[in-house]
Amino acid sequence: METNSPKDGFEEVLSLFRKVIRTLILLTMVLLALPILYVNRDRIEKVFQKKSTPVLADITDNTKQADDESRFWKAPDINTITDAGLKKQVEYGKELIAHTSKYLGPNGSVAKISNGLNCQNCHLDAGTRIFGNNYGSVASTYPKFRARSGQEEDIYKRVNDCFERSLNGKPLKVESEEMQAIKSYIEFLGTNVKKGEKAEGSGLKELAFLDRAADPVKGKSVYEAKCQSCHQADGQGQLLPDGSEYTFPPLWGKHSYNDAAGLYRMSNFAKYVKYNMPLGATHNSPQLTDEEAWDVAAYVNSQERPHKNVPKDWPDIAKKPIDHPFGPYADSFSEEQHKYGPFNPIKEFYSKK
Repeated sequence: METNSPKDGFEEVLSLFRKVIRTLILLTMVLLALPILYVNRDRIEKVFQKKSTPVLADITDNTKQADDESRFWKAPDINTITDAGLKKQVEYGKELIAHTSKYLGPNGSVAKISNGLNCQNCHLDAGTRIFGNNYGSVASTYPKFRARSGQEEDIYKRVNDCFERSLNGKPLKVESEEMQAIKSYIEFLGTNVKKGEKAEGSGLKELAFLDRAADPVKGKSVYEAKCQSCHQADGQGQLLPDGSEYTFPPLWGKHSYNDAAGLYRMSNFAKYVKYNMPLGATHNSPQLTDEEAWDVAAYVNSQERPHKNVPKDWPDIAKKPIDHPFGPYADSFSEEQHKYGPFNPIKEFYSKK
């Protein structure tokens, strides 16, 4: 029968003593920490809030964004077209929108009637991007009366407006294969929108007016920091080596839109860049502040560009947009204020009439 030696008993006592010492040290540390934790309880609570809240917020924001996106118009799939002839025509129309210059630009393979811009430089992703000036509601709302011309316009007239203004060129013949293809493509994009309705996410997203005039000087700094890497310091964009079309379009000069184009209005340009530029920006994740968007619009639209004489525009001058840059007007505000703002005083004037 084995018995414990005195040495074994000593080791057991020593081990127990060590455990007691460790426990006492731990308890002492806890007792010392409690007052410190109590004094700093508010600060500690804020730290945990910062670490946990964004996770919950991100989940909420992502869910909300998904819900928002589902509300917006989405372009139908061309591959759902069963009529082979129609599908071919619609595909050609999309190609013309995406690569207008290759077919109808200065070196166009079909005709040389435009400045080298592509339609999708203004109507992003071939006219399908949410709040990217898309074509989603064109078929559902045309023909319609437009105050600019003072008459009812159809899709043919609207397309040729773009050719003559944004593309600073000549109109397409209505019976041409190209015009018919473009019209078919635009109509196809609107097949999921009821006649007379405007789909969510169509056109451009609204942007509040500033309480001051848009500033071209400040806009120059914005342009240099966030735009010129693509559009170049001289605003002339970047051409493909073969000269067929622009990788990044010119924003002023002889190959850009003329002063009768929609983007020459400050509000249109500001809305366009706010929710679409620089590359990567979306209507949910803009990269420019409101002020930056207005100021860069003022800078770009203060540069030299082609002039188009349009004496028949706005036969009823009282219906001119408040940021239309050319007089005469049905008010006493200056041409400069109508171009750069501030626009709220003009808006208030018309709201009282």
